[in-house]
Amino acid sequence: MTDCLFCNIIKGKIPSNLIYEDERVIAFEDINPQAPVHFLVIPKEHIESAAYIDENNKNLMGHILFVVSKIAKSRGLEEGYRIVNNCGINGGQTVEHIHFHVLGERKMLWPPG
Repeated sequence: MTDCLFCNIIKGKIPSNLIYEDERVIAFEDINPQAPVHFLVIPKEHIESAAYIDENNKNLMGHILFVVSKIAKSRGLEEGYRIVNNCGINGGQTVEHIHFHVLGERKMLWPPG
């Protein structure tokens, strides 16, 4: 997908504050942080949303959570953090490329606020 914001970040066409990369995913700082620590983890493979997870990419989702945990530990988030995935327009998704927000270093409320 050529007009996907996150695909263009992956390709290096749009700059980001990259904090992690491997052959399957990248992670970068959120441009509008909602917590002292706020980064995104996204797959390099274009998957529109969680609604499009299937047999072919289900193992990639486990890898994403592994990377979230690895980065959270390296950032000292032992007291906890929140992982957010919005799915579809009604779920609040604004970029049609599956991504996971990781927020930490502040007390999270439930419901969110």
